[in-house]
Amino acid sequence: MLLCFPPVKFHISAAAYRRITFWTIVALGAIVLTGAAVRLTGSGLGCPDWPTCADQRIVPPWEYHAVIEFGNRLVTGLVSIAVVLAVLGSWRRRPRRPDLAWWSLGLVAGVAAQVVLGRWVVTSDLAPLAVISHFLLSMVLLWNAVVLHHRAGPGYGGEEGREGIPAGGGRGVRAMLWAMSGAAGWVLVNGTLVTGSGPHGGDEHARRLGFDISNVARIHSLSVIAFCLLTLAVLWMLTRAGASRETRRPLYVLLGVIAGQGFIGYVQYFTNVPEVLVGLHVLGAVSVWWAVLHAHLTVSRGLAERAATAPADTRRPV
Repeated sequence: MLLCFPPVKFHISAAAYRRITFWTIVALGAIVLTGAAVRLTGSGLGCPDWPTCADQRIVPPWEYHAVIEFGNRLVTGLVSIAVVLAVLGSWRRRPRRPDLAWWSLGLVAGVAAQVVLGRWVVTSDLAPLAVISHFLLSMVLLWNAVVLHHRAGPGYGGEEGREGIPAGGGRGVRAMLWAMSGAAGWVLVNGTLVTGSGPHGGDEHARRLGFDISNVARIHSLSVIAFCLLTLAVLWMLTRAGASRETRRPLYVLLGVIAGQGFIGYVQYFTNVPEVLVGLHVLGAVSVWWAVLHAHLTVSRGLAERAATAPADTRRPV
């Protein structure tokens, strides 16, 4: 006699799903740091084959560079697990939100693209363009994960009485926010040119970009200053408009992270870019990018709520 069991209906709460999205952000940040460790230890070609490590062996030989490179590939597996949980969670979350499912699928597409780029990095013997593309795609994935995390919070998708971000109000601040975030993206891009021109290529025989390190570092420094000034401008406009401290808090955090990152950058430049400081600078780059995305989304949300709740005759253009 066959026993029939009812199908198991597994659901997760909105709060539990938001925790999943948070740890997805952490995993995506961690893979950038382990990738930097591979480059800074000269282990970029520790596993010269793909997807195996060497000589058709999945497990690496017990060698320093091979173990470090293979360890980074294992972290990629953990990132994949986090992304799978984010996708499955978006389907099992209650109440279910189609927009979260689409954003989570963006992570799947990004990880798949990273696999392709990872192969290119190995087969091109760490060509600078391949390594730069690999890093910048990681930043796009982090952006996707941060947006997913914010949208998984209360106040989106019709939950708790709001849906999305209402139009109107704070147009000047919104434009400046986009300028600030665009400047942050440009800082990341020209920062990769500094790295691609520097001494840490992942292998002693890896090709480097043909730029003069002093010139690209100067461009990078000026870009950071412009980014910082735009952040201060957003904060000034919000203060002038009477925005709440909760809305402005992420900008204070962002300015603090920028200051710390700038300090590390100058110290590493004048101390011949030691590996430890370069690693801290990569951590700072991830932190700045996370902070600017968080600030952009939080401030936009605060402006939207202010525009939606303030009486029409009392709203101040900002």
